[in-house]
Parts: sequence; structure tokens; C-alpha cells
Amino acid sequence: MTRTVGEQASVRTGLFRAKSVEQSIRDTDEPDTKLRRDLTAWDLTIFGVAVVIGAGIFTLTANVAGNVAGPAVSVAFVIAAIACALAALCYAEFASTVPVAGSAYTFSYATFGELIAWIIGWDLTLEFALGVSVVAKGWSLYLGEVIGTSATSVHLGGVTIDWGAVLIIAILTVLLATGTKLSSRVSAVITAIKIAVVLLVIIVGAAYIKVDNYSPYIPPSHGGAGKEGLHQSLFSFVTGAGNSTFGWYGLLAAASLVFFAFIGFDIVATTAEETRDPQRALPRGILGSLAIVTVLYVAVTLVLTGMVHYDKLSGDKSTLATAFALNGVTWAKNVISFGALAGLTTVVMVLMLGQARVLFAMCRDGLLPRPLARTGKRGTPVRITVLVGVVCAVVAGLVPIGTLEEMVNIGTLFAFVLVSIGVVILRRTRPDLERSFKVPLVPLVPILSVLACLWLMLNLSVETWLRFIIWMAVGFVVYFAYGYRHSALNRAEGVHTGPPSRDLQMD
Repeated sequence: MTRTVGEQASVRTGLFRAKSVEQSIRDTDEPDTKLRRDLTAWDLTIFGVAVVIGAGIFTLTANVAGNVAGPAVSVAFVIAAIACALAALCYAEFASTVPVAGSAYTFSYATFGELIAWIIGWDLTLEFALGVSVVAKGWSLYLGEVIGTSATSVHLGGVTIDWGAVLIIAILTVLLATGTKLSSRVSAVITAIKIAVVLLVIIVGAAYIKVDNYSPYIPPSHGGAGKEGLHQSLFSFVTGAGNSTFGWYGLLAAASLVFFAFIGFDIVATTAEETRDPQRALPRGILGSLAIVTVLYVAVTLVLTGMVHYDKLSGDKSTLATAFALNGVTWAKNVISFGALAGLTTVVMVLMLGQARVLFAMCRDGLLPRPLARTGKRGTPVRITVLVGVVCAVVAGLVPIGTLEEMVNIGTLFAFVLVSIGVVILRRTRPDLERSFKVPLVPLVPILSVLACLWLMLNLSVETWLRFIIWMAVGFVVYFAYGYRHSALNRAEGVHTGPPSRDLQMD
């Protein structure tokens, strides 16, 4: 197969060998690993809203308001939304230019080369797998409230199993293995339910707003337990600013924490290969879902902090229902719990979908066992979906997640940084590519995206950074022990030893 000038220029060898955009697109036609194209722009928007409106809006808002930022949590959401919007523009250009499963992993393979692609793929594996486990445990807690039981776990000997978390992952694994289109339809129904609950919270809660509760809007900084040493943000640790409780430092730390509430819109990019018209549908799905949830989030935070003074939301158990209970609106608690249960269901499902598609792309490239990338009769990667379900069920069922939620944030922000840089690189190295959507003001917007994401990363805790570094170190071991030697590009290098400009049939 004869390469284009752009493909020839993009070929490299060794650790930074790159998989051309054209080759990535050609790989989507392989019969054994071909995904079915069923999704529309509407389906993608639903997926985006489905995964974003979940744990963040039902639990995180009250907790951050009461313990970190006060009423200024609404500003924290705006800051996080701006960072996400800048990154979303970059994702939209990449996804419409390279409509292939794998999201940031696939984009990095075409721009930075194999080693960086592996790093980002390993990073996304952490983000999605841990995200599934964390949200599944949250779903289990709300299930207990809905069915009226104090515990959704059982004790077998010295082992505690969270059966609620295992149950939801098992059900959704079967659903995802059945077909992506069916998953989209189920997601649409559940998403409609939880949006209705969110709107109910806004409308009913607005009647109980007291302006005095917004004062002080940015509470003065003061000492807070658990925010010293490795528990404080990296920025505070480096600058000697101390803890990040309230004040301006608290506001910045809050933006990094509530960023978790936006995680998911990037998963829309992982479904590129299953979209009918990816060049148009992907940008609309990514940007549309982000716009919808941002408006809802800001409205909810303003209502929440207006209903009760922020100091009444302190502690680890505050939720949206807390504000209504304190105002005597007890009926709302059950409605919110039901909405949260529905909301978290779709979050778990779409996170699992993203995890499976990233691993699918890595397996198809040979960086992980290639047989796992085979698709079933319905055009879905059944083997990988089942594997993801089993691993996540074990983690969610047996491991107390605790403060590891921040690990999801740092993994996502790192992916955003690489995607933003990749847009600039691909514009320079492959100006010949057709781009149905273009990021405006390049390189300004990608640079701002990188700076915004790095800033949010700096405001995550030191212990989160240490865990992230350890996870990446393990990833390097796996890559050099398996991925490098089994890579499809490595096999091609072994057969074709001529110069990059020579005609090359990729494996």
C-alpha cells in the first residue's frame, strides 16, 4: 500500500514510532475487530450527560461547599467548566479528525508516538477503572437508602463484600456486551429521570433560598483537619501556604475537586468508531453535553448554598438531600435518593464503556493481548467488556476506595494536557488532514487548556501525585515487558527495514 506524503512524514521508529492517522482509520475495517456504527449525535450527547450528571452533582457539591469552598463552590464549578471547555474543543478536533476508538490514547499514538500513547492508555485505564469502582460503591450506598437497609454488604469470614456495587457492575456488563445502541437507549431513559430530579431540586429549592446564606461568599481561610502534610495540595506544599480549607486557596482546591463532577464528556470520544457520522456528531456530542451539565451544575450549587449556610454542610455525609432535610422538605430526600440511584447507574455504565473501548484499541494495536480485541456477532468487544466488568466488580466489592477519587481527577487532567498539546503538533505535522471541526485561535486555546489543566493538577493532594507516579512506574514495567515487543508496529519494523519513505504494508 502506497503511503501519502503525510503518512511518510509521520513514520518514526523505536519508542516513538507513530501510527499514522490513515492506518488507524484502516484498522477499523478489520473484520475480526470491527465495531458496529449505530450512534448518532443525539446518542453521544445522551452518553455525555449520562456520565457527567451523577456522583458529582448528588454528593460532591454539598461536601465541597461545607468543607472546602463555602458558597464560592459555584465559582469553583465555573473554573472547572472553563478548563473542561478548553480541553473539549481540542477533543472535538481530534475526534472528528481521527474517528477511531481509544480517545486520547489513539490521538497520542498519531502525534507523540507509541511510548506516550501507552502512557496515556495506561493512565486512562486507571481513570476509568477506578471511576467505575468509586461510583459503583456510591450507587450501593444510595441503594441502601432506597430499599431501607443500613448496609449493602456481607461479611464472609474476614472479608467484606459490597454486594450492591458488584450487582450493578454485573448487570451493566451484560447490557454493554449485548450492544452499544441498546445501552444508549437505556441510558436515555435513565438520564431523563435524573435530569427531571435535578430540575426538581432547582425549582423546589429556589423557594427556600435566603440571601444571607451567601455571606461570606468566599469564607476566610482557617485550619482544617486532614489538610496538612501529604494531604494538602501540591501547590500549598510547594509554596508553604498550608492547608487548602476555604479562602482563595480553598476555592482553587475546590475547583480541582469538583472537576470530578465533569469527568465523562471525554468518554464520548471513545465511541468515535461506533458513530455514523463522527466528523459532525462527535463535536456536537462533546460540546453539547458539556454545555448542558455546566448550566445545571451552577444552578444546583447556587440553590444548595442559598438554602442553608455552608457550615451546616460540613462533614463527610452531606448531600443535596441534607439541605432539604434542614428546611423540613423531607419528601424531597426520597426523590433525590431515587434520582441519585438512577444517575449513578448511567455513570457506571458509560465509564465501563469508555474503559472497554480504550483497552480495545490497545489490544488491537498489540500493546495488550490482541485476541481480547475480537468483537462478537453484535459488533461489540465482548471479551474486553466482560474482563472490565470482572476486574471492576472485584475492586468495588472488596476494596475500600476512600480518598482515591482524586486519582480519577489527576488521570483525566493528564489526558487533557496531552490531547491539547497534540492538537498543535498534528496541525504542524499533518496540515493535509481533513478537519471537519477546528479549534479556534490555535495555538492560544490549546495552550490555555494545558495551563488550566496543569493548574488544577497542582491543586490536588501530594499523596495523589505519589500514587499517580507509582501507577505510571508499573505501566512502564508492563510496556517494556510485553507491549513493546508485541506491538503491531514493532512487528512491522521487524519485517520492513527500509527507509520510512518506502511503501509499507502495516500489520
